[in-house]
Amino acid sequence: MAPGTALVPQLMDLCRGTAIRRYGFELPARAECVSAARRLTRRQLTQWGVDEDACDTAALIVTELFTNALLHTASEHIVCELRDSDGRLRVAVKDQGLRPTGPQLRQAGDEEHGRGLQLVDALSSFWGTRDAADGPGRIVWAELPC
Repeated sequence: MAPGTALVPQLMDLCRGTAIRRYGFELPARAECVSAARRLTRRQLTQWGVDEDACDTAALIVTELFTNALLHTASEHIVCELRDSDGRLRVAVKDQGLRPTGPQLRQAGDEEHGRGLQLVDALSSFWGTRDAADGPGRIVWAELPC
């Protein structure tokens, strides 16, 4: 599916009367698509005029959330959404797979893997998860100032 907004389901609720820039894309759930998700995120945020630090942070968050969806679900594709509203940038990633307990923040350790949500927690103002309203899967979102 081509990037844009027309065919990608909205992952976050809209607030009435708020000016919102929204961009979404869907990619196959494959390891080689993580870099494409990062590239699409950076390209769109640059086009919106978001500063470089916020672009870097958002690209890292998308990378971590996309990778979590890839590693911990049985998804065939992963949907990402970027939203710029009232000086806040929101990133959401939706998978199709089932997680018995949802994403969980782990304690710091020496393992190479398992620190993605710790990074998201450290880099974002807020983050959270919810079940997808349109079927199986979960949406993980993060918000940061831009």
